[in-house]
Amino acid sequence: MKTRTLGTGGPEVSAIGLGCMGLSYGYGPATETREAVALIRAAFERGVTFFDTAEAYGPFVNEEVLGKALAPIRDRVVIATKFGFPGGDVQKGLDSRPENIRAVADASLRRLGTDRIDLFYQHRIDPDVPVEDVAGTVRDLIREGKVKHFGMSEAGTQSLRRAHAVQPVAALQSEYSLWWREPEAEVLPTCEALGIGFVPFSPLGKGFLTGAISEATTFDKTDFRNSVPRFSEENRKANQALVEVVKGIAAGKGVTPAQIALAWLLARKPWIVPIPGTTKLHRLEENIGAAEVELGPEDLATIADVLGKVTVQGDRYPAHLQQRVGR
Repeated sequence: MKTRTLGTGGPEVSAIGLGCMGLSYGYGPATETREAVALIRAAFERGVTFFDTAEAYGPFVNEEVLGKALAPIRDRVVIATKFGFPGGDVQKGLDSRPENIRAVADASLRRLGTDRIDLFYQHRIDPDVPVEDVAGTVRDLIREGKVKHFGMSEAGTQSLRRAHAVQPVAALQSEYSLWWREPEAEVLPTCEALGIGFVPFSPLGKGFLTGAISEATTFDKTDFRNSVPRFSEENRKANQALVEVVKGIAAGKGVTPAQIALAWLLARKPWIVPIPGTTKLHRLEENIGAAEVELGPEDLATIADVLGKVTVQGDRYPAHLQQRVGR
């Protein structure tokens, strides 16, 4: 597995990481712990060294599973986790008060079974707490040795600049994929200017870009995609046009649609590190294989031409969650 560096002074990680949320939260019933541990270790054995979790995933369960899985290889991997919700409950609003950041750091260290958090993200901007206070608190945790690097998630460019002035931000994690390209307008240029790495979550469009989801697909009742406008039956049918194009490009190169979607992200910038998630070993291997897929200038031009003609239908979040991003 090739490696990349997040930010000017950030950690060196595998070119493709593993988003662990779906093992415990968001996409239906949680994966049995033994199976989740096996998948995480299989990822490491195949070259993945960058693992993403959060106190909110479960809540708490995901960190515990990841900590158990990585305990034998802790010094050979980079662990990212997040703070920003009261009691880790996304339904209860936001909480990035300094005292909560410190409490989450200590609790996450215990659950992960480690003495330091490699990358500590603010999960969402809290409008009631100045980002300078957030960055300052993480700066203090870095000085104390509990945290190695500071990250932000779904932050807008103004917040990113303000925080970075207090404590350098190693990475910004936000949604970015062939069907959500808004970061290209302002966020990616800002990251490049400040020397901040970019970590796309949902790089496969929450599964849609794999080609395995159609308008006829039904999700588990606990799957959050049931509440996402972009995943309404009508919008899935309309958005199938993009998937068909990706399928065509993939067929021409003898790879899968998912590998094209991930390779496209890797080709954007050398400091972009996508973190696709999965619960299945064959999908894990497919995603990792994308690191070896080379997209030449003609491939990228073809994709750009197609993207210019396809309009994706539906918002990526329900209204109450949309208010938490881009601040």
